[in-house]
Amino acid sequence: MNALGLLIGEQDMPASDGRTFERRNPITGEIATLVAAATIDDARQACDAAARAFPDWAATSPKQRRKLLSGAADALEARVEDFVRSMATEIGATAGWARFNVMLAADMLREAAAMTTQIGGEIIPSNRPGSLAMAVRQPAGVVLSMAPWNAPVILGVRSLAMPLACGNTVVMKTSEICPGTHRLIVDALHEGGVPRGVLNAVSNAPDDAPELVEAMIAHPAVRRVNFTGSTRVGRIIAEMGGRHLKPCLLELGGKAPFVVLDDADLEQAVEAAAFGAFMNQGQICMSTERIVVDDAVAETFVEKLAAKARSLKAGDPRVGDTPLGAVVGEGAARRIQDLIRDAVAKGAVLVAGGSAQGSVMQPTVLDRVTPAMSIYGEESFGPVVTIVRADGIDDAVRIANDTEYGLSSAVFGRDVTRAMAVARRIESGICHVNGPTVHDEAQMPFGGVKASGYGRFGGKAGIAEFTELRWITIQDGPVHYPF
Repeated sequence: MNALGLLIGEQDMPASDGRTFERRNPITGEIATLVAAATIDDARQACDAAARAFPDWAATSPKQRRKLLSGAADALEARVEDFVRSMATEIGATAGWARFNVMLAADMLREAAAMTTQIGGEIIPSNRPGSLAMAVRQPAGVVLSMAPWNAPVILGVRSLAMPLACGNTVVMKTSEICPGTHRLIVDALHEGGVPRGVLNAVSNAPDDAPELVEAMIAHPAVRRVNFTGSTRVGRIIAEMGGRHLKPCLLELGGKAPFVVLDDADLEQAVEAAAFGAFMNQGQICMSTERIVVDDAVAETFVEKLAAKARSLKAGDPRVGDTPLGAVVGEGAARRIQDLIRDAVAKGAVLVAGGSAQGSVMQPTVLDRVTPAMSIYGEESFGPVVTIVRADGIDDAVRIANDTEYGLSSAVFGRDVTRAMAVARRIESGICHVNGPTVHDEAQMPFGGVKASGYGRFGGKAGIAEFTELRWITIQDGPVHYPF
């Protein structure tokens, strides 16, 4: 198997010391991808290349950037079957999840293309006679992009699209878990017309990541950092950014609450909860991890959700005869099962699932979960959902907010005014009334609060993250100075 190289400027090259690393298939254990393992010097060269490309790219017209990003969206869609194969072998994803990734990622590129003419400013009234004062948005410089493996095309493209639309150049540090899939994204954008050097890619061995990332954050040309991943690593990225005074956009972990009020449509609530909990085997930052259900309807809801979970099956995504595939590896499956065993030992009731064969784990529902159990507060990031019973609305809000995280959430109730009042009290960046916690659109302001990070991807909100807002004045006529 030939190793995928580093993309630095115009060159597709091996690591300077010749090292490589392997990503193995989580189901078979076979080598899925062999890639170059960049050195710190390689990473700095990628930042240098992006810096050299920045002046010309920043000067391109909105029309030209729009054309190239639209072409990149077409090129991405044309390679959908490549993404299906790559995601199956690297992360055990189903074909349906891979195709959805490509579809939404292409939407993100087209939305970013549309934003190229929306990077506006304003005229601000000045107290100084004869002064024209303007607030002007300009490209920031080189952006360091880091995206995770779980929704690799969506989150990979999201880390690149708006920075490029705003006139920045990018160095993408690909994920060690899906380096081949992330490389496909970069290749597609180049095929669509994004110049080499404007978009660079660096792959690395897992043990090298901390030093490599710090070297890139410290690089003088890097002006923005965007990272999607775990809260644990996000804290490290934020600390590095703080030391070097580099603004960071962080979209981190989640423990999404799904509140079921006493007047909820239980059939619809069950369908949305199952989708939110088990789509992509629960490996989505927005996944429904905690269902907070009013005691008045809890018994009926739990019975219906358990039946729904038992009707869903997980299997080998290469066979493609089940709606759910594998988790990212056997280690992840063991960790999730440890959480389940801890909960059951402390009084939780296993009403569906719980079994796993290697990295293939069946959808699982745990009822009567309490704060004494590790899974109550710890992000499971797998196909398991917990149920906590609440005594009325105030108790439901308290439970929903009893977490360090705050990314996505949902509230189900027929009285929409009352459900909306509950939604306003939930501490999260995103809340859906009568909809699932898993919901993303390219134009929406996407991000969290608390330990789920800060900043917003998407639409005009993303423009503010990847541009510098400058105050520029033009003085007209003579000015009187005091000396």
